[in-house]
Amino acid sequence: MKQLSENFSLEEFEKSNTASAKGIDNSVPAELIGNIQALVDNVLQPLRDLYGKPISFNSGYRCEELNKAVGGVSTSQHKKGEAGDLTCESVKVLYDTLVNSDIDFDQAIFYRKRNFLHVSYDREVNRKEIILK
Repeated sequence: MKQLSENFSLEEFEKSNTASAKGIDNSVPAELIGNIQALVDNVLQPLRDLYGKPISFNSGYRCEELNKAVGGVSTSQHKKGEAGDLTCESVKVLYDTLVNSDIDFDQAIFYRKRNFLHVSYDREVNRKEIILK
């Protein structure tokens, strides 16, 4: 297991119940590991440090086949290793922690009814776009 930071591993990004059920190989291509590492270094680990409690993934990296299987949009940042859908003890507190911090991010989408937080990071430019759904 490749550890990306104190609290996150590459295996977490690849894990998918849908991929397992459908026999989809969701291994991260070597050329995308830098994007995942940037997401971890700049958003996920700083957010975990501020939040102070475990955070887990609903969805991390998605290969093209998996993205289609879960109904993801064709431009999904998950396909580039730039996004993660997070869950934890209190997603609302996690969301508040992120938007009230100085952490640089591209998108923070809080899916209130489904109770998860989508976060993304772009190594070139971050929009700091905040969306409530």
